[in-house]
Amino acid sequence: MIPLAQQNPHRRFNPLKREWVLVSPHRTQRPWQGQTETKTAEVALTYDPTCYLCPGNVRAGGVKTDRYTSTYVFENDFAALKPDAPHFSSDEGSKGLLLAEGESGICRVICFSPRHDLTLAKMSVPEIRAVVDVWTEQYAELGARDDIQYVQIFENRGAMMGASNPHPHGQLWASRSIPDEIAAELAGQREYLAKNKTVLLCEYQKLEELLGERVVAQNASFLAVIPFWATWPFEVMVLPRRHVADLQAFTEAERSDFASILHLVTATYDQVFDTPFPYSMGLHPAPCDGEEHPEWQFHAHFYPPLLRSATIRKFMVGYELLGSPQRDITPESAAETLRQASLKVTGS
Repeated sequence: MIPLAQQNPHRRFNPLKREWVLVSPHRTQRPWQGQTETKTAEVALTYDPTCYLCPGNVRAGGVKTDRYTSTYVFENDFAALKPDAPHFSSDEGSKGLLLAEGESGICRVICFSPRHDLTLAKMSVPEIRAVVDVWTEQYAELGARDDIQYVQIFENRGAMMGASNPHPHGQLWASRSIPDEIAAELAGQREYLAKNKTVLLCEYQKLEELLGERVVAQNASFLAVIPFWATWPFEVMVLPRRHVADLQAFTEAERSDFASILHLVTATYDQVFDTPFPYSMGLHPAPCDGEEHPEWQFHAHFYPPLLRSATIRKFMVGYELLGSPQRDITPESAAETLRQASLKVTGS
């Protein structure tokens, strides 16, 4: 990294979304007298009779959860999208300003484990591999439908990230249209392919591996890095080593390696501030809109909010909302923090 950029304010370009992020490394020294969070406690119960996601319990909507013994999927009782939502479009005033259209879709909950106290960080690699297999099956099933153009798989871990239940689980929202974040990444990758005749994230993965300063973890099939353009303090992107557009294209070895790197990243997070690390994590496979997507490279995003400690978080306010994204600690120093934390996980 250019030495001047380590201590001075500068902008970094995110080619994936074609936007800039302001980096202000000198602000790490500022005092903090603002809001602090309560340190998250470890979940101790393997089964909680009051948890609506534990096997055999009645959920908030009145439906009884099956007595499942592995990864478990069910239709979200309070879904944001409905498969039978009417399709319509309107342009009130005919000015192209007050546009609305119907949006249908399917929302499901994916319980990672029947055990209430487990997280991806604590699950074994074979247990996470079972989750990867379910993700793949769900993507294949819903992506094959004519009324679905995108399948967004994600996990919100921790109350700080809006998780309504501590039981290890994620969600799946399959929608009739392509979401905004995907549309932005699609445009960025298409533009790069058109200009450079290569795949953006494939080239980026090779460059990060060569430089090494932002690499957090790696195995035979995947690389985990703090992106050069990261917005969140300890943001991580997981990238395949070969060009692969979606989960269905993974080999058996890649599915296992993906499970392994997910475990390493999440277990490393928990070591940073010695606390269960909150985050939003999402998979970004190619759209399933019936088109070819040679520009698209599968990837996964981790967006954790913690900044300085287990109780001080990053707030997206003020300039971030009104101007552009901004971060204090550099991606390079954040990557070094995660590498040091990973030693506690790997023992090396």
